[in-house]
Amino acid sequence: MNLLFLGTGAGVPAKLRNVSALALMLLEERNAVWLFDCGEATQHQILHTSLKPRKIEKIFITHLHGDHIFGLPGLLGSRSFQGGTSELTVYGPKGILEFLEVSLKVSGTHLKYPLTIIEFADGTIFEDSQFKIEALLLDHAVPSFGFRITEKDKQGTLDAKKLLEAGIPPGPIYKRLKDGETVTLDDGRTVNGSNFVGPPQKGRVLAILGDTRPCKNAVELSRDADLLVHESTFSGENEEMAKEYFHSTTLQAAAIAREANARLLCLTHISSRYTKEDWDRLEKEAQSVFHETKVVSDFANIAIPSE
Repeated sequence: MNLLFLGTGAGVPAKLRNVSALALMLLEERNAVWLFDCGEATQHQILHTSLKPRKIEKIFITHLHGDHIFGLPGLLGSRSFQGGTSELTVYGPKGILEFLEVSLKVSGTHLKYPLTIIEFADGTIFEDSQFKIEALLLDHAVPSFGFRITEKDKQGTLDAKKLLEAGIPPGPIYKRLKDGETVTLDDGRTVNGSNFVGPPQKGRVLAILGDTRPCKNAVELSRDADLLVHESTFSGENEEMAKEYFHSTTLQAAAIAREANARLLCLTHISSRYTKEDWDRLEKEAQSVFHETKVVSDFANIAIPSE
């Protein structure tokens, strides 16, 4: 599991930062990619990576400002031409259905795969045997949401060495033991599988937040997260401007990470007013409040290791 940042800028595309898009690469977990936001030219950014659009299984939209959705119609259309035939689901706030239906209809775009569009509000918006995704409303000029992505705990690993030492050779019985069954062996011994399986592997937690001013729900979504992605449109000295435009500063994002007890903070949605020479300063500014902070750039690839 890793995060591939396709766009890390705020508002409008810039030479060094495109607008918001983030790919959660779940190739090992489910042979799929989940996209979070899809600003203008996201499909152009993808061309510079190994990401295959046909692998995109779900797209989650934080809010309906253009720098987070203008790339959607183009990407959805191109996915048909690039071999995408599997179903794709787009999750977004109220209005995303109308935006996509009108865009695709007026442009005469015909998709070769099933498209499902789900408008959500606060609460659990997706859950299966592997993952749970919760959404909460943040504090922005339009309804903007943050997501908490929880990977469910995995079954412990089977201790094959211990089994061999107990005189139990490999075979179909290993699967039954891994499932915790009690099995009677050919020699009459009764073996409890739970004695040969390690403790469950704790699932990882990610928080990916849309545009927001500091708020309680940002902390709740980020509680004990292994990785928090938070906007920091402005530097610390521009707190009043950030408040006026419903955004956050580096210091405010770092304070959220500290209060939530996150393990790593990735700062994105950086205003184009800050040049490449400013990025290190912005990072150090946030690190003065929360040490484990990175200011990410386009195409940064952050691994989320298991415990």
